[in-house]
Amino acid sequence: MTHPPAARALLASALSVTALLATAGCSVGDEPRPRWFSASASASGASPAVEQPAGSGAALTEAQAQAALVTEADLGEPWGPTRGARTWRDGLLKATTEDGDCMRLLDALYTEEPFGAPKGPQATSALDDGDTDAQLRYRVAAHPPADVDRTLDWMRSLPGRCGQFTATTTRGAVQGVEVSDLPLPPVGDARQALRVTLAGETEEGELTYLTMDLAAVRVGEEAITLTNAGLGEVYAEVTQQAVQLGAQRLAEIRKQGRAQI
Repeated sequence: MTHPPAARALLASALSVTALLATAGCSVGDEPRPRWFSASASASGASPAVEQPAGSGAALTEAQAQAALVTEADLGEPWGPTRGARTWRDGLLKATTEDGDCMRLLDALYTEEPFGAPKGPQATSALDDGDTDAQLRYRVAAHPPADVDRTLDWMRSLPGRCGQFTATTTRGAVQGVEVSDLPLPPVGDARQALRVTLAGETEEGELTYLTMDLAAVRVGEEAITLTNAGLGEVYAEVTQQAVQLGAQRLAEIRKQGRAQI
């Protein structure tokens, strides 16, 4: 099968991520694969973790944050600019539950801001998968590193604290929610990702099944936040590859910024 140039570029990144995950013993081999993914191809030269001490250099400018984004040019077809928020965002994610940590998670999924409002420059890209209707939102923003690390620790605790719970939407529909770890390649200074599934039904009795990945990485003074969600197939590899590419790109931009000081 012939892939477009952008898809071929992402395929190379996909193979690198697969090698990293296999080395770490956390393959997602049971996940269905996107059409461009080939687990049988050989991988080489997997990128090492990019480690930077906290507080190393000034915060990014807005232009630098914009340049650090992952866009449709990186993901290739079938990804393109978003056509707007899906109805499931308000219909399923705007929900409540009694447990405080689980409620905080639902709020973070709905707002897509686990770290709260950014404390400095920020940039965001929003993309749609034309085949599966999945939506991906990618943000680069300045946050205090200590605050980011505390939030990552909290996210890390959620599969144990909120592995399974129920949530009620604003229309009174009850959903079963499951929270599990999602492995990430070893990039950035600190990282954590979750896969959250919400299963329920509409007022007409139609079953709904929403899958949402929430990933976050700290790179120096900045944080990357990514959500990848939809009612159809949501590929963990897309989340992992975007995080790897984005963290490496952000680290390089930070390095260039320090060199110019």
